[in-house]
Amino acid sequence: MHAQPTYDDILEARELLRDHITETPVQGARWLTDIVGDTVVLKCENLQRTGSFKARGAFVRIARLPEEQRKNGVVAASAGNHAQGVALAATTLGIPSTVFMPEGAPIPKEKATRAYGADVIFEGQYVDQCLDAAMAFAERTGAVMIHPFDHPDVVAGQGTIGLEILEQAPDVKTVVIPLGGGGLLAGAALAIKAKHPDVKVIGVQAETAAAYPVSLREGRPIRLDKMPTMADGIAVGLPGETNFPMIQSYVDEIRTVSEESISSALLALAERAKLVVEPAGAVGVAALMDAPEAFEGPVVVVLSGGNIDPLLLGKVIQHGMTLAGRYLPVAVTIPDQPGALATLLSVIGDTGANVMEVVHSRTNPGLRLAEVVVQLQLETRGQTHAERVLEQLRSEGYPAISP
Repeated sequence: MHAQPTYDDILEARELLRDHITETPVQGARWLTDIVGDTVVLKCENLQRTGSFKARGAFVRIARLPEEQRKNGVVAASAGNHAQGVALAATTLGIPSTVFMPEGAPIPKEKATRAYGADVIFEGQYVDQCLDAAMAFAERTGAVMIHPFDHPDVVAGQGTIGLEILEQAPDVKTVVIPLGGGGLLAGAALAIKAKHPDVKVIGVQAETAAAYPVSLREGRPIRLDKMPTMADGIAVGLPGETNFPMIQSYVDEIRTVSEESISSALLALAERAKLVVEPAGAVGVAALMDAPEAFEGPVVVVLSGGNIDPLLLGKVIQHGMTLAGRYLPVAVTIPDQPGALATLLSVIGDTGANVMEVVHSRTNPGLRLAEVVVQLQLETRGQTHAERVLEQLRSEGYPAISP
């Protein structure tokens, strides 16, 4: 087991990083402030170099390697964010790098990792399988394994975020941080608690990839076998040995959020904050939206990364819009005769809903000979408007409506 980093290690890491990473801004979130009832600000690590906090820990770890360990290069395992941090740090320091990524890793993360100078190898479905492959590669080649979270140098680098939070939001009472393997949460919690032990630190996991709640109950790291979540950046099945006791000591609470909550948070961040955030980076906001009364303000929420596949972003926005009542699917039976569709569309137009898609079906076995089912995808202004649209359709004689 690695020794745990100290507060002084985090201070030293900050000096090492001073010319290599961005001190990311905090941004107000009025819509979250309104629901919490106190100030909420967002710590925007999605605006960090490489698009995530991972660049901090990776650079500290690699920069501290002695010369004799650099000659065989470095190897890492990552869904993408740590990969980019390792690739950038290694290239900056003139060291070759190899990264193992899970099959299905977001294409932009893969391309960025290669662009920063790393060789990329795909292995397995989850980061844990990539870790096994990377460690085997290190044994074969002599490359130094740069673990994404389970090393004191990595934790110290991530902990510099905690220092920035205390400086940028000195009156903070609660800090909310995404949690995967635990490097970010452990380091930030150490930095925060060292100076302000009264500040509450909360970690947030995707509920379908939540290794920490069960591990904390058992008092030891427990491995998950499956982690079906869109939040690939925190889909880690086994807590780190360095991080686990730190989280036991310094973190006040672990919360979990559903895929639906993550989707809604991503949509809110794009609409209200004008920020592009990846699913793993949005879990803290999802937790606030789920239970705003559970967080004492002022609150700082860390947005840990912004490297989202545009295709996934499109799907997430569409799903979030549906959950918010902004997209309304309806199926209506109308007479199969000229003018019937025009009449239906006129009724919909009068409600202020926008018709996005129309599909006719004449093959439904429940239809009479002179009937047709019209399936529509409508765009509304929200759940209340959607309910008014359905009510107006029923009042105009269209009872067979199935949202």
